[in-house]
Formats: sequence, C-alpha cells, structure tokens
Amino acid sequence: MNKSVSVTQLDILRSHMSFTLPLGYDNRRTDELMQTLKKNGYTYFQLGESSRDKRVYGEGITVEGKELEQYFLPHLGHKLFPAAITENGFHRFTTTIVERFEYNVGNTSLPFIIQSVDIVLAPFGIAFLTIRVQLDNVEAELSDVLGFLHHFRTVEPKLTEEKGMVISSPNNGNHLTVHNLLFERLFPFLKKFMLQNEKLNGYFGSLPYYEDERMYASAFLFSREGSLITEDQLYRMGALDGRLPNGEKFISANNPDYIRRSLDQSLHDRWAPNMYTVITEHAFITVTNSPPEDMSRQLSQFMGTHYYNFLLHYFYKIMLLRVSFEYSEIVWKKDDEYVKSLIKFITLFSSWYYFQEISTRSEGKEISRMFQRVFNIDDLFNDVSKTLQELYKSQENNASDRMNMLLFFLTIFTVISGIYGMNLVIQDWESPSGWKAISSYTVFEWISLVTALSGIGLSVYLVFTTFGKVLKNKLREKKSNSRL
Repeated sequence: MNKSVSVTQLDILRSHMSFTLPLGYDNRRTDELMQTLKKNGYTYFQLGESSRDKRVYGEGITVEGKELEQYFLPHLGHKLFPAAITENGFHRFTTTIVERFEYNVGNTSLPFIIQSVDIVLAPFGIAFLTIRVQLDNVEAELSDVLGFLHHFRTVEPKLTEEKGMVISSPNNGNHLTVHNLLFERLFPFLKKFMLQNEKLNGYFGSLPYYEDERMYASAFLFSREGSLITEDQLYRMGALDGRLPNGEKFISANNPDYIRRSLDQSLHDRWAPNMYTVITEHAFITVTNSPPEDMSRQLSQFMGTHYYNFLLHYFYKIMLLRVSFEYSEIVWKKDDEYVKSLIKFITLFSSWYYFQEISTRSEGKEISRMFQRVFNIDDLFNDVSKTLQELYKSQENNASDRMNMLLFFLTIFTVISGIYGMNLVIQDWESPSGWKAISSYTVFEWISLVTALSGIGLSVYLVFTTFGKVLKNKLREKKSNSRL
C-alpha cells in the first residue's frame, strides 16, 4: 500500500518573525560605521538597558538583561555583551521602526509591521542585520505564513517559486523588492561599508563563501488555542513550505517515514503538546497552541536568549566556511605571509570565540546542540582543524627549505673562502685602475671575483628582503587590524 502525507490546516492568530542577513564589512572603518549608526538613530545595546524601549520587540514583550546574563557561560557572556563599545566582541545597535507594509503574492495579501532592526557588528568583519516583523493583527492559515517567510527571506529571487512577491507601502504606494527594502529603505548607509568580491556580482559578493542569497528566518507562532499540531505542519515549518504558484498548499516530501526521520533531527518537543520548536538550516520556528498571556516568558526567551544562541552558532558556521574558502584561495608559491595570517586568524577564532558549551541552562544546551547539528558545525570545525595542521606543516616545510637553501649558499662561500685561506683579495683591487686588468685574470682570480661579488650581493639581498618583510608584515597587520 502506498503511503502519502496529507497537508492539514492550522490557523495562526499571531506571528512574531525575524529575518537575519549576514554580510561582510570593512572592519578598518568600524569606528566610522559606529558613528554612522548613531547618526541614523541606532542605540548601542547593553544588558542594563535591554528593556529601555518597549517597542523594540512588540507591544508587551520585554527581554531582561539578567536573564541574558545568566543564560550564557561567563567567559562567553563577556564576548556577547561587552561592557563598552571599545571592547572585543559582538556590538549590537538597535533602532525602532514600527512601519506598516503590505505583502502581496498571487491572491494572498498580508499587512505586516516592521517593528525594529538590529545591526550586530561581530568579530572579524562580519555583520548581521536582523529585521523584526509581525503580521498586523490578522489571522492567517499556516501556508500563507510560511509563504510570507519563504518569500521575505529571499534577498535576490532567482527561482520561479521565489519570484512574484511585491511589498507595498501604504504611506506612498511605492512597490519594493526585498533587496530595495533592505538597502534603499532600511539600511541605505551600509553600502559604502560593505565589502565586494571582484569575482562575484550581486549582494553576496560581500560573503563569497556563503551558501545562498537568503536570510535566515525565525518565528514564534500562536495557533488557535487547543489546536492539534501535526507532523506535516512541523515539517513544513522547518522547510518553509508555503504554497505553489497556483495557490495550492505545498509540502516538499510525500513519505511519512522520511518526515518522521527529518523531525527526529530537527524537532525540540520538550514542551509538547503545547509548544514545539523546529530548527533547520533555513528556519528556527516555535509554534504553540497556548494563549499569548500564558507564553510571555517563552516569547521573551525567543526574542532574547534563543536569539543570541542562534546568532552565535550562525556566526560559527559563517566563520568556518570563511576559513575553508580562504584556504582554497592560497597560492602556495606566493602566499607565505598569507598562510601565516590565516594561521593566526584560525587560532584567534578558535581560542577566543569558539566554544562547544555556551549555556548554563539545560534547554539552552539542547537548543545549542540542535544548532550545532543542523549547521554541521562539528564537521566544519574538524575540517578547519585539519586545515590548521596542513598550514603548520606547510610553514615548517617552507622554513626548512629556506634554511637548507641558506646553508647551501653559506657552505659554498665557506668552502671557497677556506680554499683561499679566508682571503679573497686580489692585489689589482687595491688600485683604482686595477679593474682594467680584469681581462687578464686567471681562473682562480675569476673565482675570487665572482665569489666576492656574489657574497656582497647576497648580503645586500638578505638585508633588504629582511627589512622588506618586516615592513610588509607591519603594513599587513595594520591593514587587517580590527576589533576582534
């Protein structure tokens, strides 16, 4: 008998969403970027002031600094929540928007509010843009909510199923794409700080090692109280399966056993049957059938502790992909100093920021392990560890080759000098006009001349190359100097 999956309906009464976009920025201009953020109305986030603006997360939603502080292990908390803007770590800037828009695709229209945005300046020139969105007090079927998540996260639509969405502004009637909304409406001042890879076109030239051109989607969904939450619904949340272009509900699997195996890897059901969390490489979604007044703490955790848990592991994934990319770009015959800088880069990242255990809470540890699994962080880190070993081996081989070559030349000069009794002086050299007799030199005098000149030339070469390397390293270090 053939088994198939039926797509069931789930009404969503309230939706809190966020979309996170990573990009690379010029970290030599970090201070200038911070000043630009302040001029554009962004405030620097600190634990003691986490609940100052009640509109950041939405009406009635607060995130307490004490809970954020106690959720993470102390050595990591100092990196995620630095006490001052001058310290190393993650620097978050937030501004409130509260602006209404309308989402249109096919026959579906949903009004939504952009509540607030974050710009998190992470270490090593990585920045995260987070846009908090909620549907504007409308009830929607799960397929439409997932369709919204699927389309809104696509910065550069290329596939047929990604195209067709239009965002309109009720204030002026303008129609926007997601790209225009981000880089012309919300963050126009960021363009001059973004990096652009010369080999690639489009937005993601700033991160040429990243997978695709989509934001990571997060959502906290309130269904009708007491609603049955089924496996097909949870699978569709993780895969962001909304509707087909013809409007039919869509699910990207037809095998119940496959769906069950997939959920075994992506579902956190500690609070079932009232609350479920699905974590995949595309989305982090919590759904509940309890009333909002009973879920205020869980919603606060989603906006606060779970947000930082996700952000940290997303940073891990991007950094590990970056190391693999930069390793592949090495030109081994020319990039000796680049290899050294990459070794330093990997060492700093792994010692300062990469930790297997990040949370003091049991649920935090469970969520953390799920992010590690879906982002494939352990395998990526093992690859980076192998890369580091290869780099060290390469450095040792290069150093050995240089030493052997230097010993070779020194040995030649030592042997020849020994043959000549450490005296390579020819009497003709003592006279200013003695060089005119060069045409009458004997074989041994020619050997003496060539040895003396090459020895002087080698000494000059070694002096200039040594000072050149020192100067080049200083310039490279100054150029790559950043707030780690």
